Amino acid sequence: MDKIVLASGNQGKLNEFAHLFERYDISIVAQGSLGVEDVPETGTTFVENAIIKARHAAKITGLPALSDDSGLVVEALAGAPGIYSSRYSESTPDAGDATDATNIDKLLHALTDTPADARHAYFICVLVFMRHADDPTPIICQGRWHGQIATQRAGEQGFGYDPVFYCPTLKKHAAQCDKSEKSTVSHRAKALALLVAEMESLLG
Repeated sequence: MDKIVLASGNQGKLNEFAHLFERYDISIVAQGSLGVEDVPETGTTFVENAIIKARHAAKITGLPALSDDSGLVVEALAGAPGIYSSRYSESTPDAGDATDATNIDKLLHALTDTPADARHAYFICVLVFMRHADDPTPIICQGRWHGQIATQRAGEQGFGYDPVFYCPTLKKHAAQCDKSEKSTVSHRAKALALLVAEMESLLG
């Protein structure tokens, strides 16, 4: 196996996976470059949505597929934005298409009156690997990165909510972490470590 289709068009995710799979000489190819369009995420959980995306990409391309459904869970907001993390601000009247900036703006506004000791949050990543579209036993792994939501943005790295996600163990915002730092603590790195262990026989 030397090529896996990534069931996502998110450049940030593509960069992270390409970096993490580099050591195994496996090429990660974005589904869009193979003519695969996004599939509606009709699931109600991260796991369901990840399976939907992986199956769709594998079916269209005939390649093994890797999907990532991830998001931010904020306890003070009853788990929001959750599975709606990438389109969180679209629920605002007349908001238009969600962007990283508008999502962060809405999050900070929602937490305006929330004290520092109640701003706990975590990123969650669910990875699904399917050998083919009809794979009856897809590999499913989860990883979490615990931290807090800061009151202001900081850093220029990363994407999504990284500018306002503060990691106490690193004493910096996620957007201030370089790739090597992030690959040791992030939710995606933790999920991928579990995935690689499961895929060991396939990776050789």
